[in-house]
Amino acid sequence: MNSEIFGVIVQFLVAIALSIPLGNYIARVYLNKPTFLDRLISPIEKLLFKISGINSEEQMNWKQHLSALLTINLIWFIIGFILLMTQGLLPFNPDKNPSMSPDLAFNTIISFVVNCNLQHYSGETGVSYLAQLWLMFLQFVSAATGMAAAVTLFEAFRQKTTTTLGNFYTYFIKSITRILLPLCVIVSSILIFQGTPMTFEGKEEMMTLEGNKVEVSRGPAAAFIAIKHLGTNGGGFFGTNSAHPFENPTYISNMTEMIAQMLIPLAMLFAFGVYTNRRKFAWMMFSVMTVGFLCLTIPNVYMESQGNPMIERLGIDNSLGAMEGKEVRIGSAASGFWSIATTVISTGSVNSMHDSTMPLSGMNELLAMMINSVYGGVGVGILNFFVFVILAVFISGLMVGRTPEIFGKKIEAKEMKIAMMITLLHPFLILVGTALAAGIPSETLSTLNNSSYHGFSEMLYEFTSSAANNGSGFEGLGDNTPFWNIATGFVLILGRFLPIIGPVAIAGLLAKKHFVPEGSGTLATDTATFGSIVFAIILIVAALAFFPALTLGPIADYFSTPKF
Repeated sequence: MNSEIFGVIVQFLVAIALSIPLGNYIARVYLNKPTFLDRLISPIEKLLFKISGINSEEQMNWKQHLSALLTINLIWFIIGFILLMTQGLLPFNPDKNPSMSPDLAFNTIISFVVNCNLQHYSGETGVSYLAQLWLMFLQFVSAATGMAAAVTLFEAFRQKTTTTLGNFYTYFIKSITRILLPLCVIVSSILIFQGTPMTFEGKEEMMTLEGNKVEVSRGPAAAFIAIKHLGTNGGGFFGTNSAHPFENPTYISNMTEMIAQMLIPLAMLFAFGVYTNRRKFAWMMFSVMTVGFLCLTIPNVYMESQGNPMIERLGIDNSLGAMEGKEVRIGSAASGFWSIATTVISTGSVNSMHDSTMPLSGMNELLAMMINSVYGGVGVGILNFFVFVILAVFISGLMVGRTPEIFGKKIEAKEMKIAMMITLLHPFLILVGTALAAGIPSETLSTLNNSSYHGFSEMLYEFTSSAANNGSGFEGLGDNTPFWNIATGFVLILGRFLPIIGPVAIAGLLAKKHFVPEGSGTLATDTATFGSIVFAIILIVAALAFFPALTLGPIADYFSTPKF
């Protein structure tokens, strides 16, 4: 067990160590400073802009940024919806997987467009290779969409007073060509050498140890898995996601995928510091998020490593930890660490079944998504955290009797109204959705794998995962029904785009305000004191909004479980 804990610590420290230079590189990319990839990538980018007819030098205001963002996402949705509805008739389908029903296609394509990948189908039997390639494309562009939106925020705080915030398409293309694609080549190469398939051939017949013949699915998995983690998408090429021995064959592949999903969210924090020349503020954000991450991670690693008391009562050796739903090649400690990393970062990939984790581990996984501002997804994580920064600045200003301001820009009523609406939207989507599911037992009761408290947790988790654009699930839930597909589909849309629109709108409004030089009376936002205020506000909002629901679900489940 000590070696497993050591492996977990190494994964986390390596991710941090790599994210700092990557953050510097990302800032240089968006600032149009020279990088080592210029000679290779610049001609490709120029060709893309020439073909599309987009003027990459044109400056956009925040409304134009959002208009471009929403338009291209709508186009991807329409194309993908048609593709999934007709995939059974199209080529690149060696396993003869059928076309999707309208409600499942609706849920699936929305899920991938919004960077969630909430899969109500099993990867190897639910989609063709052609559909997998389109979904892989969406994993690139959805991640790049979030990164481009974040850079809009960066630009608003780099300029003193401005009405333009760069060019959305330039940020978007560079996110793919200079950041996501090069990193994916590295990660997918490691996975191929570890045994992950990368082929367009269909199922292969293999002989089991018992002498039985089985057909094993393959496919272009390595490329898909690389972007699913680097883009914090999380969609599994196979049904069991990264618990599948082809998606995650070894402990080395497990470490690679774990580091990959943490890499860009962490790097974006440091990129913000370099881009805006506010490195101390970036370290403040990193520190607050890391404290929150450790408060959730350490208990989960401990609880999963201790094992299940109900298994212990049966006289079964529990020394490996709570191994139900986990892979022996990965272990309970690494699975516990992954369960929080994938939920705080909004990746949503799993290397164990969260439905089988201990009750309070499930509560922490839910809390990670309910808070939804610890590291977060690529780009959108920093946007979510920014909303809490605005709240902290406003409350701190009231406490000391000063006009709230951040980076020389005054926070006024319009910005606060937007921030409050975005803050309340997240619990509204989760709690109303769960209440709706609980209030219609004819649609939901038969889909639950468990009754009572754990069954409620399954419903709560599904809507929490959808609203947080996470995609993981308490997979005991039979979620491929019209109710779950349609209900979570609308939550996915609102949970993705409104939290992007709100912070970008605030950034645009602040950017055009008159810049007031910071003085001795200005609230310092890059200190441990301010970081503590932000952390406290995050805790208060999460506790007030979600504690009653958590009490009915995982907390009640914990107290109803027999102890030693």
